[in-house]
Order: sequence, then structure tokens, then C-alpha cells
Amino acid sequence: MADTPATTCSTTCSQPAVWRQEWKKLLGGMIVLVAFFALPLGWQRFDQSIFETLALTKWYAQEHVLLCLVPAFFIAGAIGVFISQNAVMKYLGPKASKPLALGVASVSGTILAVCSCTVLPLFAGIWRMGAGLGAAVAFLYSGPAINVLAIVLTAAVLGPSLGIARAIGAVSFSVIIGTVMHLIYRKEEAARAADMMETPDDEDARPLWQTGLYFASLVGILVFANWGKPQEPQGIWQLIWQSKWIVTSSFAVMLGIILVAWFEVRWWKVVAIGLATLLTWLLSTFWLIPNLGHYLPGYEHGLPYTAMIPFTVATVGLSIVLSVGQRSEQANAWFDQSWGFAKQITPLLLYGVLIAGFLLGRPGEEGMIPGSWVASLVGGNSLQANFFSSIVGAFMYFATLTEVPILQGLIGSGMGKGPALAMLLAGPALSLPNMLVIRSVMGTQKTIVFVSLVVVMSTLAGWCYGMWF
Repeated sequence: MADTPATTCSTTCSQPAVWRQEWKKLLGGMIVLVAFFALPLGWQRFDQSIFETLALTKWYAQEHVLLCLVPAFFIAGAIGVFISQNAVMKYLGPKASKPLALGVASVSGTILAVCSCTVLPLFAGIWRMGAGLGAAVAFLYSGPAINVLAIVLTAAVLGPSLGIARAIGAVSFSVIIGTVMHLIYRKEEAARAADMMETPDDEDARPLWQTGLYFASLVGILVFANWGKPQEPQGIWQLIWQSKWIVTSSFAVMLGIILVAWFEVRWWKVVAIGLATLLTWLLSTFWLIPNLGHYLPGYEHGLPYTAMIPFTVATVGLSIVLSVGQRSEQANAWFDQSWGFAKQITPLLLYGVLIAGFLLGRPGEEGMIPGSWVASLVGGNSLQANFFSSIVGAFMYFATLTEVPILQGLIGSGMGKGPALAMLLAGPALSLPNMLVIRSVMGTQKTIVFVSLVVVMSTLAGWCYGMWF
């Protein structure tokens, strides 16, 4: 009997919390019901936006998931397993020399030259390994922004002055934004550094040259599989593009040898993957594409099925040998880390692409926000025009190199040169999908500060450029 009052109080006190949860569910259900009840189906702008939502998601799935994100997930997983935490702390950690850390982060981004979404698994990998905030953010910005091929294309299509301004702005932004983020959160970084210092030394058993070759094979596959077609029909860039799949295959063979030699994967499994990849390439090239190519989605737009189908077979085969059967513990951990990044990042990217498609449409198309509004608001060189251009660029998704023809069209519609530079500096480095993933990695506040720095600095750089030129 003595326990009865406590039991009654516990039951009574828990009822308000239960009812609050039920009211939240009811409110959420009513919001969903009202949203579907009031769908403006039949309104041309809305119907077009729905179409653009699905079209952009389809385009993203075709152009970026297999060849961009999947290799990036494997590289991110490799960073978590095979890069010594001591090495990360030495060159990129909170206690590392800031000029050294920012320099290494910026150079790493330049070498990769990836889009705003592909860089995310790599950023998450070095952040989890203990990289300092400034260095991690510098890497996050530099990967998409400091793209040598994109800068050269900008100079060729939009003019040398804009190309040079983009190069100077992207390099300096990477260092400045990383420095400012470090200064803002220096106390938090100091506490994080103290925690990291408690981690015992873990000497990497693998020699540096082996780790270097291993990462070279992975990065080579990522870079050359996504090498874009240059505008000029001749020259070194055209030669690289024409032989991109031969180079990519060479790096894949190099990775296969490494799997057998250093990761205890049975040789016959690697040979089986190679033969299956070669067989699917032969079938795709000499039977599937000639006979059924016109039935495949995206084929009329140049989607390289003769490369994508074998690439898929090789990726599935790699996943199988890393997750089942005989292999080293490191190989198993590599797959687990890569799969973890894929589960964390892919859904957020999907949601972001859906929202971006609904609001802004695909490049060259319109969503709920009319393109004429954008063109009219970015004319001239006012602060408002540069700010608006930075905001649009920050939320819109630009695949690597697509920002140049988009800007060419906007300039033809009256866009000022200052706002054009502002969009070039903010657009490739950010996107709505990119922001959602960054928030899941380093929190809401840091994400807002990072995005704000990019937008404000892009606005000021575009404004100054517009006044000068």
C-alpha cells in the first residue's frame, strides 16, 4: 500500500508528456492532409516544378551517383581506416601549424577537383579522423571551387579577367574561410585538441609508399572517370578525355593488384571481377548499345552506358570481396566505413536534390522560382544584385563544369560581371544538398557560419570586381 501514491504520481505525471506526443502526431497528420488537399495540380508552374523535381533527381542519379559518389564513399572509408590518426593530427589537426594545415587542405582539394556533393564523404572522413575545423572547412571549400579545368574553361568562355578573378578568389577564399572558422571556434578547437591528444599513438603498420599507391589508385579512378569533355577539339585536355577510360581501367587494375598483395583478397576473386567487367564491356559495346541503346534512359544525351555498366559490375564485385569471404580485417573495416558514409549522406543528398529541383529546376530549366526573376535581379553591379546572385548560387546545385554554360546564358540575359563572379565563387562550393549533409557532420551553427562566410565573401568579391571592371 505504501507504493500506491508513488505509482499513481508516476502514472499521472507521465500523462502530459504522452498527450504532447499524441498532439504532435495529430498536428503533423493534419499538416500533411491539408498539404495534399490544397495541391495546386493543373497550375502550369506547379506541374512544371514537380516535373523538374523528378527530372533533376533522375539526372543526378544518372550523372553523379555511380561515377562520383560511389568512388568518393570508398575513398572516405579508406581515409577512416588506412590514414593514421597521428598523420591527420600532424598535418590537419587542431594543434597543427595553421599555414601548413590550410595549405595541405587547399592543395588536396585542388588535386581532387570534385563537385559540392562528391567532396562531402571526403570531408566527413577527415573531420572524423580529427582534422581541425579550419583545415576541414578549407578542404570542403577548395574541392569544388579550385577546379583547374573549370577555371580554364571560365577564362576561355567568359573571358580571361573573369577566369583569373575566379582563380584568385577561390584560392584566397579557401584559406580565409578556414582561418575565420578556426578563430571563431578556437576555444572549442582547443578542447577538441586536448581530447585528441589523449589518443595513444597508433603507428601505421603499412609503409607510406603502399598507402600512397593505394590512395593514388582510388583517386585516379574518381578523377578520370569523371573527366569532362573540353570545349577545344584538340590539345592535352582533349587527349586525356579521349583516353579517360583507358586511364581509369589502369588505375582499377592497380587497385586489384593491391587488393591481392596487401589486403589478403584471393587472387581468383579479383580475376573474376576483372573478367566479368571485361565481358560486360564487350556485351555493352558490341551488342547491347547497338541493338537496344535507344531504349535506355539518357542514352540520347550521351550517357556512357558502355562504361557505366562495367563500372557497376566492378563496384558490386569490389563490395562483395570486401564484405564476405577471406580478406584482411582492414579490408572489412574499409567496407564498413564506406557503407556507413553511404547510409549517412545519400538520403540527405536525395532530399536536397528534390527540394532544389522543385524550387530552381534543372540547369537551363525553371522550377517554382521563375528564371526571369533571377535574370532581372542580377543585372548591374549593386550589392543587392551580388548578394542575390550569391544566395541563388549557394542553394542551386551545379555539377562540375556546368556553371560555365549556365553563367554564359545568364550574362547573355543581362547578368552583370560582378554577380557572375559572385555566383562562380558561391555556386560550385555549395548547394542545398551539400548544406544538409554538412549540418549532419558538424552541426547547425557551424554550417550557418560557413555558408554565411561563403555568401558574404562572394558578394563582396563580386561587387569589387564589378566596380573594377
